[in-house]
Amino acid sequence: MAVRLLSVGVSDLCIGKPALRSLSVSSSTVADALSALKRLNESYLSVWSCDHSARKRKAAAADIDDDHQDSAACRCIGKVCMVDIISFLCKEENLWNPESALQAPVSVLLPEASGVVRHLEPSASLLEAVDLLLGGVQNLVIPLPAGTKLQPKPSLKSTFHNDSEYCWLTQEDLIRYFLNCIGLLSPTPNQPINSLNIVDDAGIFAIQYDEPAASAIPLIAQSHISQTSVALVDEEGRLVGDISPFSFNSCDEKVAAAMVTLSAGDLMAYMDCGRPPKDLVRLVKQRLEEKSMVGFLELMEDDLEISSGSCSNSSSSDDESSTGSARSVRSGGYSARVVHRSEAIICHPWSSLMAVIMQALARRVSYVWVVEEDCTLVGIVTFTGMLRVIRDRLRSMAKAENPNFCPVWIQA
Repeated sequence: MAVRLLSVGVSDLCIGKPALRSLSVSSSTVADALSALKRLNESYLSVWSCDHSARKRKAAAADIDDDHQDSAACRCIGKVCMVDIISFLCKEENLWNPESALQAPVSVLLPEASGVVRHLEPSASLLEAVDLLLGGVQNLVIPLPAGTKLQPKPSLKSTFHNDSEYCWLTQEDLIRYFLNCIGLLSPTPNQPINSLNIVDDAGIFAIQYDEPAASAIPLIAQSHISQTSVALVDEEGRLVGDISPFSFNSCDEKVAAAMVTLSAGDLMAYMDCGRPPKDLVRLVKQRLEEKSMVGFLELMEDDLEISSGSCSNSSSSDDESSTGSARSVRSGGYSARVVHRSEAIICHPWSSLMAVIMQALARRVSYVWVVEEDCTLVGIVTFTGMLRVIRDRLRSMAKAENPNFCPVWIQA
């Protein structure tokens, strides 16, 4: 059974997935990305590099297979989201003229290191996808089957590249898929996470809640790359909340002004509502005036076409009763938005793997903080660790079923 499961084609996981919305790296600006993210209510947009002129020249010079030409003509080279834009606006060189920064090419938002996204053939196996995602790839770009019926989306640009539509798969998609056959992995899902060696106590990003939020900007960028979060702790190392890159998907560019003026704890409260508290909005404007940051002041006053506040309500219907949380010391109450709040998702070293997986999936994040009974922060568990345990368990089971099972693409 394990051999069969690991040999499933990734195309099976693409059924029902929406087609990617895209931006052109050669013609799109940061402002284009911002507008599209808000207008389409997307968390991420794919960025493509297309050279159709080269395709035409090659096609004219020789009779080459169209599919081969298409794959050479268009490639997804990255993805952008709101935290990319906000981090870019908070850079020192952009603080005084954010309007000008928004006119920069969208390529400035892409990481210098390549490999965040990678194309994969639909015939590739599930195990190959797992290995790639554990190797540092965040999104696997896979062509959708021709004729797939998808729910229509608001128009941005054609989702077709290389005469196909594409979707992408992430660690979350694979975790959800394995959840459907979690009984097969017994007894691993019922084991405590501290016995599985997946509690990471070295890769934690953390600051104290009364530190300036600006000091968290580099940490937010790093946590975005590692698909984790920035913990906010008190003087005794107790977890009181977090600033998650995922939470920025519910915000707009105005939150950049809050990041450069508020404390980390106040930023949590600012982002923890359907709309920012009026007293914090006034405080942000006051401090912008004191620093003569006219560009950000104008940004705060702008009447943007979609957003009615710096953070918008989520449409998720997550069940809160199944998750643990560390209540933010700065938040005045539970917000209307039930996803990606500053209330950090927590578990304990003795929590089972199954319980932790369910918490992360319910809140649509890729990590869970690990704390002691008094909320002292001891580590973090990520989808990467969870997926590695699942893969290793399935590999050992597959070996038991078939001693010759050893796919050539597996990288330890």
